[in-house]
Amino acid sequence: MASDATALPLDPPTPVSALERTTLPIILALGISHLLNDVIQSLLPAIYPMLKVNYDLSFTQIGLITFTFQGTASLLQPVVGLYTDRRPKPYSLAIGMGISLVGLILLSRADHYGTILFSAALVGMGSSIFHPEASRIAHMAAGQRHGLAQSLFQVGGNVGTSLGPLAAALIIVPRGQPALLWFTILAAVGMAVLTRVGVWYQRHLASHLARVRSHQRAAAGRFSRSRIIASLGVLIALIFSKYFYLVSFTNYYTFYLIERFHVSVQGAQFYLFIFLFAAAAGTILGGPLGDRFGRKYVIWFSILGVAPFSLVLPHVGLVATVGLAAVVGAILASAFSAILVYAQELIPGKIGLIAGLFFGLAFGMSAIASAALGHLADHAGIEHVFFLCGFLPLIGLLTVFLPDVRKRPRSAIRG
Repeated sequence: MASDATALPLDPPTPVSALERTTLPIILALGISHLLNDVIQSLLPAIYPMLKVNYDLSFTQIGLITFTFQGTASLLQPVVGLYTDRRPKPYSLAIGMGISLVGLILLSRADHYGTILFSAALVGMGSSIFHPEASRIAHMAAGQRHGLAQSLFQVGGNVGTSLGPLAAALIIVPRGQPALLWFTILAAVGMAVLTRVGVWYQRHLASHLARVRSHQRAAAGRFSRSRIIASLGVLIALIFSKYFYLVSFTNYYTFYLIERFHVSVQGAQFYLFIFLFAAAAGTILGGPLGDRFGRKYVIWFSILGVAPFSLVLPHVGLVATVGLAAVVGAILASAFSAILVYAQELIPGKIGLIAGLFFGLAFGMSAIASAALGHLADHAGIEHVFFLCGFLPLIGLLTVFLPDVRKRPRSAIRG
């Protein structure tokens, strides 16, 4: 890794005007890397039913696995983001993917609960390095289309997350836990792609830093400190709503379908894939719509707009449940890109810190939700979990308190 920003490129700096253009190949490379990273991540919850049977785990123990993985990522991501704001590390992305690879190898060989937890922590550590810096590079390569760039980056992750259960159903469930080793190939490919991205990052970093400083000066004093803190509080509440509800699906939807509708484990994995694929498809909408109409309106719709469907879902049959879950996933998934870019525009110049904070919050809320909902499922039943979580999207009403952070008219961002 390069030491710090002052020691970086020997090449002449890229003109700042060149960074105003959208560099689509880099954004797509980041999206592909995010896909590979999140396939690896999603294998863990996808094999929960198998681990539960093989190791005789309770729902609480299942929740603690995710708590370990998500908690590790949550605590480290803001630290990584803050550090790399000051000392960018162009090749840290490949290193993060390598740590996830080690975690995957250990998970394939784990023979007791403690090793599973340690493997989950390593995968979380790899993610904590990957997400803040990858989000920064997506922002850097976006030009004027920050929402589009974050959506393309995010959709890669969501597609990867959706493929995890499918891979588990087709490869791991029939062959057992050692089949996880096949997926180390994905991690190796990701490391190669991210090394190339690191070369581009290093070449353009000096000009990017100059551009960020210019935006900081232009935005100075736009919002008061109290207004910024209040807005961040609203965004945190929205992240809470989104990820508590999302975890009820990613971790417990298969158990809900098995218990309520008596589907097979393999069948439940396919239904989870439908939900996650719908979420991946919905992700691409949030960023471009935010670029055109403003982030606030996308945030409003993507959280509160879920409520009519989430409130009905626990009271319908299997076919309607699968359909409503797909609608919920598509709408809810558009929120994160809009929230992240909104926060980055609210506090310009802290791209890595904001990315680390909000990815960390996403992982942290998921960790807490996983443990809390697992405990609730043990004591009140899995169906009660989905009934209560259906009310969470109503927190989207808080969006009314967010200021409009658009800095230019819509016509200026169409190009």
